[in-house]
Order: sequence, then structure tokens, then C-alpha cells
Amino acid sequence: MDKLRRYIISNFSLSFFSIFLPLFAIASVIFMIKLAAFTAYIQLNAWEMFKLYLFVLPELFFYTLPITFFVAAVLALFRLSTDNEMVILFTLGIRPNYLLKVLMVPALILSTVLFFDFFYLFPHAKTLSINFVKQKKSEAKFNLSASEFGHNFGSWLLYIGEDNKDKTFGDVVLFHKDKEEEIIIGAKKAEITNNNGLLRLKLDEGIGYSYDTDTLTQMKFETLFINNIMTTDQRKHLSAYDYWFHNEPKLQKIHTKKLISDILLSLFPVLSLFMVLAIGVAHVRHQKAYVYLFLFGSILIYYGLSIGLVNTLGYYTIAVVLLGWLGITYPYYRRKIVKRF
Repeated sequence: MDKLRRYIISNFSLSFFSIFLPLFAIASVIFMIKLAAFTAYIQLNAWEMFKLYLFVLPELFFYTLPITFFVAAVLALFRLSTDNEMVILFTLGIRPNYLLKVLMVPALILSTVLFFDFFYLFPHAKTLSINFVKQKKSEAKFNLSASEFGHNFGSWLLYIGEDNKDKTFGDVVLFHKDKEEEIIIGAKKAEITNNNGLLRLKLDEGIGYSYDTDTLTQMKFETLFINNIMTTDQRKHLSAYDYWFHNEPKLQKIHTKKLISDILLSLFPVLSLFMVLAIGVAHVRHQKAYVYLFLFGSILIYYGLSIGLVNTLGYYTIAVVLLGWLGITYPYYRRKIVKRF
């Protein structure tokens, strides 16, 4: 029996990876096309694009793995049916419940991984991705370069004499004016720094003057920071529980809908086992034309119910979809498989 279990798992694994890799590659290409839209307003090098790709990996895995499992399990059993190996198994006294037990182990493991993926990894990856894009957008607004014209730098006017190779600036002059005071600062070197989401200008080796109608003040400095120029308004990192059960009503509503649908999608590998056997174990002469129709139809119905009913039923969606799906697939499995084999 152990050899039979390994044989079934090996057939399943072969189908799983042969389906997962192309599906994952297609999903990655779609994300890369979406990522190209960011380059219209922010500059990204190869490493930064790879970082954004890493942030979206949990989401790519979550939406590709359940579908891959369902399709791979069905096709693995269907291949055994077309080779008449399934008939031999049932002739030797192997019951359909044995196939359920064999596939239940990878289904439970996958559902556990999917739950951990969306509940714990999603919040952190999403926060990192949003903060990274916000930071790059803010930095894009400081696209400074040496020219004969000045730049607006917050409330300051900025003139840059030269661009250095180490992404710093030389011969920098800043001017600020309000109703009561005017300030002018000159520095040999300047660079833009990011301190926890606060973009500021660091000036080295300079001198500054401030004057009003009565006073002229001179200041020499080795290092000077001009703060509060612009913040990136980064999202606060929350624990997984705080992320999904947010106190803010608007965010709580959005996250609750996603939480409900993601719970159901993570349970899909386990809940689909009856349908896997009902579709995969087939009489080739009579049912070959209907396998792929039932395969993709089942995915569309389950995903459609899991996502579409959330707006109207809320948390009741979990019970309705779970009981409804089992109420349909289990009787179909018994009628089509158990009674015949």
C-alpha cells in the first residue's frame, strides 16, 4: 500500500509542477506588465523592480497554488483512468476512500500554507510594497540636477552648481523668504537623505546668512539638515490580527471582505477532494469530453461564490459556501464513484 501511495503522489507531483510553473510564469509576466506602469512616474533599477516582485510573491502563490492543486489532482487521476490503471486498482479491492486519504495529506498541508500565506505574509508584504512605492514617488519629486535654472525645494529656492558621480551635488545655494526674514545658505556639498520616511537635505561645509530689517546673522556649519521638506506618509506596520480586524470602519470593511474570501480560497484544496475524484476517475469512452468542462466549471463556480457572496452575506458566506459546496460535491461523488466502485 505504501508503494501505491507513493505512485499516486508521484503522478500528482508530476502534474502539479508541470501546471504550476507555466501558471506562475504567466502570473509573474502579468505583474511585470503592471509594474511597468510604475516606471511612468518613478525610476526603478533592476534591484528595486526585483524587490517589488518579492513583495507580491505571497499573493502570486496564493492565487496560483489552489487552482494548480485542483487541476493537477484531477488530471493525475484522469491519466490513471485513461491508462486503465484505475480499473486495475479497483479490481484489486482498492476503495475510493483510499484515494481520498492519499490526496488529503497534500491538501491539508497546502491549505495550512495558504492560510499562513494570506493571514500573516499578506499584511507585511502589502505594507512594505505600499511604503516602497510611496517613498519612490516622493524621491521622484526631487529629480534635481545642475542647471542654470533653480529648483523649488519645498519652501526653498535651490540652485545646484554641479552633479557629482556619487549622487551628491556641489556648490549648492538655497534661498528662503517670508514676511519678516530672508535666509540664504551656501554649501560645498549636498545630498538627499531618507530618515524613516522623512526626505531632507543634508548640507556639508557651508555658510548661511539670515537678515531682517534690523539684524544680519551669519552662521558657519560643518553639517546642516533642512528638515520637514516632505514626508512620504508611510503606512504603519501592524500585526496580522490588527491588519485584518482594523479599527477604522472603512479599512475594516475592505479587509473583512478579503479575509472571508481568502479563508474560503485557502480551504479550496481540502473542500475540492470529492469533486477531484468525481471528475478525475472517469470512464474514458463516455466521459472524456466532459472532464475539462467540469474541471474549469468547478473552479469558476467555487471562486465566484467565494468572492461574489461576500458583499451580501458577510461572514455567513463561509458557512454558505462550505456547506453548499460539500452538499453538492459529496452526493455527486457518491453517485458517480462510490456506487460504481
